Amino acid sequence: MSEFADYDLVMEHLASKELWDFPGGVHPTQFKTLSNTTPISQISLPDKLYIPIKQHIGIDGEVIVNKGDRVLKGQALTKSENTFAVPVHASTSGIVESISKHVSAHPSGLPELTICIAVDGKDESIDTSGIPDYASVAKVDLIGAICNAGVSGLGGAGFPTHIKTNNVKPVEFLIINGIECEPYISADDRLMREHAWQIRQGIDILYHILEPKQVIIAIEDNKPEAFETMSLACQQHSDYQVVSVPTKYPAGGEKQLIQVLTSREVPSDGLPIDIGCMMYNVGTCYAIADAIIEGKPLLERVVTLTGQALKQPKNVWARIGTPIKHLLDMAEFDVEKQHYPRIIMGGPMMGFTLTSAQIPVVKTTNCILAPAAKELPEVGDERGCIRCSACADACPVSLLPQQMFWYSKAKEYETAQDYNLFDCIECGACAYVCPSEIPLVHYYRQAKSDIRQQQAEKEQAEKARIRFEARKARLEKEKQEREEKHRKAAEARKQSVNKDGGAQAKIAAALARAKAKKAAQASAEQANNTPDAIDKKEVENSPTQQSENSADDKKAKVAAAIARAKAKKEAKMQAERKENESKQTKDETSDE
Repeated sequence: MSEFADYDLVMEHLASKELWDFPGGVHPTQFKTLSNTTPISQISLPDKLYIPIKQHIGIDGEVIVNKGDRVLKGQALTKSENTFAVPVHASTSGIVESISKHVSAHPSGLPELTICIAVDGKDESIDTSGIPDYASVAKVDLIGAICNAGVSGLGGAGFPTHIKTNNVKPVEFLIINGIECEPYISADDRLMREHAWQIRQGIDILYHILEPKQVIIAIEDNKPEAFETMSLACQQHSDYQVVSVPTKYPAGGEKQLIQVLTSREVPSDGLPIDIGCMMYNVGTCYAIADAIIEGKPLLERVVTLTGQALKQPKNVWARIGTPIKHLLDMAEFDVEKQHYPRIIMGGPMMGFTLTSAQIPVVKTTNCILAPAAKELPEVGDERGCIRCSACADACPVSLLPQQMFWYSKAKEYETAQDYNLFDCIECGACAYVCPSEIPLVHYYRQAKSDIRQQQAEKEQAEKARIRFEARKARLEKEKQEREEKHRKAAEARKQSVNKDGGAQAKIAAALARAKAKKAAQASAEQANNTPDAIDKKEVENSPTQQSENSADDKKAKVAAAIARAKAKKEAKMQAERKENESKQTKDETSDE
């Protein structure tokens, strides 16, 4: 590892134009003059735009338009409150034809959610308002404006610019990357030549927000015109230095360029800000100026159309969402110069072959390469590794590509990670020098993808386990709380009973009486529920039987009344007989 250089030492080296170097690297043929000799062209609008809702590293936004809606140029198509979400915008006016899956700008070509706009040709735009006096505005508002404009990194993987800019750590070196080291690509070169002042405006905005000690604009020494125009644009600012960097691939890599300019090495699991550096691409600076000064969202970018299969190679302003076929038509693609149609998005080192000509331009698309059959040889059959170590010599990160290849191919991913698989920047230098034509980067990408998928599944399983254990603990806690509540209630009742000495006996007696009464009721119910009792009840309760019982009761009453009358009459007759007999006896006594 190089010695960590402090700020003063770095400034001394920059002043003396003595830069450091990074290990490895290669010197492929440049082929840049195919496209960098003419100004950036404006092209016609396509019939349809295919705008993926995610064109950056982070979270998808929420679609806020519907099928059939008419949208204007610059109108937001998505929104999100998530920090890692960046909106996308309509690149021109038209009708939303569909919101569905469409082939993606990815090596796999797997479909992703895309908004298709039928272009109406009017190119009507929304009203925009910038912040020309940005120095008087709160920094958080400027960062918010950059986010709302949909700006993400235009030179690499598309990291959200507002997240990188929202930094709290001190920045010593703000590095502006104008290297563009990959063969064929000249988009940044032409942008610096033609729009140096607007790039300078973007740098000024970043300088205001980040407050670095020094700004370094790095340009490879094979771009003398760009070096001159940027030097002229930045000459009035004493804290800005335009530095010429020796041409070597991949000098434009973030870690490699920092090492060249400062001798500092970004930690394996760290970020440039950890060593006091921050880096932005010149195209990103241009987009930041558009967003803040003009209030314009990111709707287009410079794309290099190159390769000997194109009759008119050049750089163009391409609207985001433009199908690649439309760009090929603009450059007069001659398919006869190829054995079979072969289109590469990006350069020959880090680019990938497209699966469809309907793949759209996205924010990270910097080049469309259509090589002739003899210009860029087709990938041959992979042969066995001969252990020549050429790949290790070319690796700019000082890795062991041979070992990573073995373990990635065998899917021994833990061992591959032990060899720092994720430190690989996928520059392709190892595959470029491989005499066995092994597509090494392909194996590394596949291994990384599998590992990320396994980690995602593991994280989901871990989250499910945590949810299950949390639920189990909650239910157990609720059970214990119920049992404790019942125990306390029982103790309270027991204490209440103990305070009244005779209460327990009274309660026992009352319980006994209640049990006896309940038993008697149950016995009576059982007796009433016998078949005879039930039949008797049914007969007694029938309407006919009730009527007969009523007549019998009436007859009985009449009979009783008659009996009483007879008895009364009989008693009266007996009384009269006794009285007569008494009189007769009395008379006989008198006669004697």
